[in-house]
Amino acid sequence: MMQMPQGAGLGLRRQLLDEVLTTSPTEVDFWELAPENWLGLGGRYAKQLARVSERYPLICHGLSLSIGGPDPLDMELLASIKRFMQQHEISIYSEHLSYCSADGHLYDLLPIPFTPAAVTYVVTRIQQVQDYLRQPLILENASYYLAPGAEMTELEFLLQVQQRSGCQLLLDVNNTYVNACNHDYDPLAFIQALPSAAIGYLHMAGHFREDDGLLIDTHGASVIDPVWRLLQQTYAIHGVKPTLLERDFNIPPLTQLLTELAQITTYQHEVEEVRDAS
Repeated sequence: MMQMPQGAGLGLRRQLLDEVLTTSPTEVDFWELAPENWLGLGGRYAKQLARVSERYPLICHGLSLSIGGPDPLDMELLASIKRFMQQHEISIYSEHLSYCSADGHLYDLLPIPFTPAAVTYVVTRIQQVQDYLRQPLILENASYYLAPGAEMTELEFLLQVQQRSGCQLLLDVNNTYVNACNHDYDPLAFIQALPSAAIGYLHMAGHFREDDGLLIDTHGASVIDPVWRLLQQTYAIHGVKPTLLERDFNIPPLTQLLTELAQITTYQHEVEEVRDAS
């Protein structure tokens, strides 16, 4: 049975392991990791990961499932992830609503065409994964820069996939902001339209603005103020959800990450206090 950790979490990177195990930061309620980066590891890293899993809840956030791709689902990969989750007592598995393979791995997350046919195709693959794992798959709204062959909006596509498959949603607040700016829609209206009960947890991250104004989802910078405000509004609409701070490169010292993570915790407590008072 899925047991979603509560509070605020960070992405687990190997360069953080020594400090995490030495200091055991209490500000972190859970850690998220990409299972593909840990499968088959032995020695020091395997021992360190086992120690982390004894102290903190872990979430798996996959990179390679390619739920919308033309190739058959990689069931060997899925079997390895299932064994990894069982080994480390991880009950949450999320992925991206995108694809990353077509007769081989493409090393990027590409947008699924927003079409009714693609909805049907993706729903069938999601159900295959859910039947195998015996739990809902959690899918993230991905950033995208082109929408080839679109016959519906991103929101319509996402809602139909969720409703027809019964999957849960990983709402990436930064991706919503990036996509809204790049494709000229209201990020708050997008978030308001999502079903609260289907949102499993949230992602927060930074991005980069090109000289021409295009926003690129990089996970390599601090969260900016408009995205922080959007997180507060998300909590006000959907209630407090477990929220993860992503940082994939330009990774600062752990103390700096914890300072940014504390902002998430502060917003969560503010919403909870308001709701308790009412």
